[in-house]
Amino acid sequence: MNCLFCAIAAGEIPSAKVYEDEQVYAFKDIAPQGPVHVLIIPKKHIDSMQAAGPEDDGLCQMLAAARQIARELGVDKTGYRLITNVGPDAGQSVPHLHLHLIGGKPLKWDN
Repeated sequence: MNCLFCAIAAGEIPSAKVYEDEQVYAFKDIAPQGPVHVLIIPKKHIDSMQAAGPEDDGLCQMLAAARQIARELGVDKTGYRLITNVGPDAGQSVPHLHLHLIGGKPLKWDN
């Protein structure tokens, strides 16, 4: 398998790491949509939320990591957005499940 996010989590491609534990890796997005924009991924390859199953217990750890990262980056009090895009029509450009944690400014919906 040739997966960009798997290579990042394995340390084969450099990233600006924000968080790591046994199941989850998080790093700064290279095209941030806010002052804070972190991608949170499971280390286990899962194509998208649609492909996740009950055996994928790392999903809860991703949410726990998001809370901790938000607190550490100072957006837990003012608010932040967690987004996962599922499929190309939703804007998923990398076929590896990931959460976008975006904050640090007031956020609006464009659509």
